[in-house]
Amino acid sequence: MPLDPGLAALLAPPDPAHLPLPPAAFPTPGVRLLRGVPYLVPDGHRPLELDLWLPDRPGGPLPVVLFVHGGAWRTGLRDDMGPAFRSWQPGPFARLAQAGFAVACPVYRLSGEAVHPTQVEDLSAALTWLHARSGELGLDTARTVVWGASAGGHLAALLALTPSRRGSAVPPVTGCVTWYAPTDLTALAKDPTDPRSFEALMVGGAPADVPDRARDASPVHHVTADAPPFLVLHGSADSLVPSDQGVRLAAALRAAGAHVGLHLIDGADHLWYGLTDAGVERCFTLSLEFTRELAVPASGRPGEATRPD
Repeated sequence: MPLDPGLAALLAPPDPAHLPLPPAAFPTPGVRLLRGVPYLVPDGHRPLELDLWLPDRPGGPLPVVLFVHGGAWRTGLRDDMGPAFRSWQPGPFARLAQAGFAVACPVYRLSGEAVHPTQVEDLSAALTWLHARSGELGLDTARTVVWGASAGGHLAALLALTPSRRGSAVPPVTGCVTWYAPTDLTALAKDPTDPRSFEALMVGGAPADVPDRARDASPVHHVTADAPPFLVLHGSADSLVPSDQGVRLAAALRAAGAHVGLHLIDGADHLWYGLTDAGVERCFTLSLEFTRELAVPASGRPGEATRPD
């Protein structure tokens, strides 16, 4: 017996573009937080959510930072920029909001749930949701910088470099910040035949066994002259993702004629381990200044983000 059309409509997954927003929290002065906002309801899967940090009293449509968390594509928390920032008061996302940005921190499906290209498609859906609700939220999605750390930096770079994976209605990404990110999976694995490495789990097989998929998941192989500006930060002593990965991406961007700034952070290991507090602050400040230069006109720039205590 066919379902009544009205009942069928009620049984369909809700469209996050039309769901009510959650009540706002105010975690620090001048900052409004919408936590756990659904942006995608995949069939047969948990709803995907994002946190949205906003200035409490914006002066106009806000530029957007889409922050992508790390965790080897296997784990991670959407509201975590990394262990070096967990003691900051206010935290880094609140500081970006205080500096005049809307900051979206989405979850995405991990490698235990789905394989490439699902992760970057999820993030594309987050951009689509932000654009669909930009009028309601006071966002200027034509000024969007994607920023990610480690595996999140890899996904941020893929998102910036593969516009075909984004909806045609979504404006191009304005820029990209990557921290200690894998960029060439075909050259990352110590043993490319190992199906248990983090990158193998993400692409769905040992890189040597699925070379086309490993190449498709490598930002360096998507660089064109139309790439947005990039800022690449990588520790010179990174023992998990060698700094050569950052160098490879910067070299590919320069060869294509795209703009890129490369900073090899002397003595820093992965997650900025081994850096002084001042060194960590410098990495954050460099990234904020790059983001501000791309997304905020000089005449409309707010004050500097609060520095860590």
